[in-house]
Amino acid sequence: MRRARRGSRGSHHQSNDTWSVKPHRGTPQQPPHGSQEQQQESNLNSPSTSSTSNQQQFLNSTQEPHKTHRNPSWKYRRGHVVKTQFVKRSDLDSSKHELSSEDNNASLGVAEDVNVDQNENKGREVLESKIEEDGEKIEGDESHDGADDLVNRLEELRLRGDEPELPEEQLSINEQLQEDEQLLVIQSIYGDNVFTLEEHMGLRSLKIHIHLEGCGEKIITTKFNSSNVVGAKSEASDDFSYSFKVQHLPPIVLTCLLPKSYPSHLPPYFTLSVQWLHPARISGLCGQLESLWKEQEGQEVMYQWAEWLQNFSLSYLGFDKEIILGPYGIENTGDRRAISGSVSPDVDVPFIRSYNEDKLHENFLKGLHECSICLSEHAGFDFVRLPCKHFYCWKCMETYSNMHISEATITKLQCPEAKCGGMVPPALLKRLLGDEGYERWESLMLQKTLESMSDVAYCPRCETPCIEDEEQHAQCSKCFFSFCTLCRERRHVGIACMTPEIKLRVLQERQSSSQLDHEQKRREREMINELLSMKEIMRDAKQCPSCKMAISRTEGCNKIVCENCGQYFCYRCNSAISGYDHFRDGACELFPQEMIREWEERVNVRQVLGQVHAQLFADRGLPCPNCRQFNAKVGNNNHLFCWACQMHYCYLCKKIVRRGSQHYGPKGCKQHTEG
Repeated sequence: MRRARRGSRGSHHQSNDTWSVKPHRGTPQQPPHGSQEQQQESNLNSPSTSSTSNQQQFLNSTQEPHKTHRNPSWKYRRGHVVKTQFVKRSDLDSSKHELSSEDNNASLGVAEDVNVDQNENKGREVLESKIEEDGEKIEGDESHDGADDLVNRLEELRLRGDEPELPEEQLSINEQLQEDEQLLVIQSIYGDNVFTLEEHMGLRSLKIHIHLEGCGEKIITTKFNSSNVVGAKSEASDDFSYSFKVQHLPPIVLTCLLPKSYPSHLPPYFTLSVQWLHPARISGLCGQLESLWKEQEGQEVMYQWAEWLQNFSLSYLGFDKEIILGPYGIENTGDRRAISGSVSPDVDVPFIRSYNEDKLHENFLKGLHECSICLSEHAGFDFVRLPCKHFYCWKCMETYSNMHISEATITKLQCPEAKCGGMVPPALLKRLLGDEGYERWESLMLQKTLESMSDVAYCPRCETPCIEDEEQHAQCSKCFFSFCTLCRERRHVGIACMTPEIKLRVLQERQSSSQLDHEQKRREREMINELLSMKEIMRDAKQCPSCKMAISRTEGCNKIVCENCGQYFCYRCNSAISGYDHFRDGACELFPQEMIREWEERVNVRQVLGQVHAQLFADRGLPCPNCRQFNAKVGNNNHLFCWACQMHYCYLCKKIVRRGSQHYGPKGCKQHTEG
């Protein structure tokens, strides 16, 4: 159940990663005969050459049934851990009269076993409950089943160990060394990533979360079989693979149980848990940790283990540049120290991506960032991060959202980044706008949506949205008024619609009628004013082909965007368009000629002024020494400016002037002279 949740957790993240087809030479090939699993495991463990023999002995020892090492008085359960309760012999004796003789004998036997192993069971309960308690607080920990399995593994490793009898002096030295290593070294370096568990039968135990933070950005690659069967052999030479990049990998969890003879004689009993790594690869790491102990036997080794796992584990596995997940469909090596959560690409890939996103967001909240709107620095938790990955401070986004709501321009309520167009999620808008603003946003969205639908018309009487039929007729569902959607009058089958001009003339003639009451005349007068306004508007405006909104162009090109519904259309032919292909055909020009002429006149105002001066003072001017454009001298100023090339030059010496203060003066030309 834990793995299924992890898989679903990251599945909603969108990815810009690329899919590629390439061979995986690093992935073990399947042999043609029945030795597939053995060959795969030997290939994966090939880097661990120094500990091959020791690891093989350990693997052989784990092939025996594990039940022979379990204390028969322990209760192994799944789900929530329930502590075993022990009873006193006196309590058992007092209840003998209620049991048969056979049951009494059995009860006495159980009581004797309980008294013999009472200390051992209590220590196991403390360790088991502590691991389960930490599993609820620490990210990446196992579920209750996983915590129970971890306790079983550590206990099996302890029972297999041959712990020697040591004098009290040596035991005291070992205990002091363990305390110094745990408190002074490991906790001071790894800090919050170290979790001390309660003692188990007087043995210290701790858990270290080793984060591979220094690895930088890594490429994660996984392979998919063409047959979609895990472990199936592909007939093609190339495999279908998927790659993506991450900056943070889920941690390696090192759990240690320290025997009393550590560090003088025995190493710690340990397990390695990696959620995204194959068990055979984890077993190789376990073998390397065992080799590190043999190199410095009799010394503290937990810090060296953690340091090696953090800095050299990826290099040891050959993952310097690329991490290859899997292989999948291969049975476990049998190494009880290796705990893997790897299931399949469908589970591992979303889990790694989700963990990376969570860590990036966590780091973002801890840092200071600059808002690209107000250019002020704020803490990460004061920012709003949009799905498009752009972020802005809360105050700017709140002001930005309320501005568009008050102006009813909700189609522009998108990511403020230019050319992004990313959406703002409704849940975020509700927090930014509040309840009242969010209700207005919903009503505006409904209104804009209905207006953008070509088959929706509003009832002339109650303004209720109605569905238009094929004959341009509609019936209101609220007041049941049947009307024509073209002229918005009562339905007239077989009769042409009255044009606005005819309707205006009829209404104006009715104003002089004495049969109309005052209220009727007032309503018709409002209709006349509305028709006159529409007539004036439509003189220099075009209707949007989507929502029929009247739009007037003041300047610019013929590509118009409707502010109401966002539809693009050509202002010349009133056709709905999407890009600039419409203007490349030659039917319509993008810029009107009169608009081009206006722009050319406004682009260089000095050009018009210079041309006028050249005509008025044709006898008092000189061509520019740079571009030969004629420029007239106005008044007595000898400093001329060319409107064509923007160059300054002197009327007297005909040279280009770089700096006027140096060119004109007692030692240079006079700036002002007559003639």
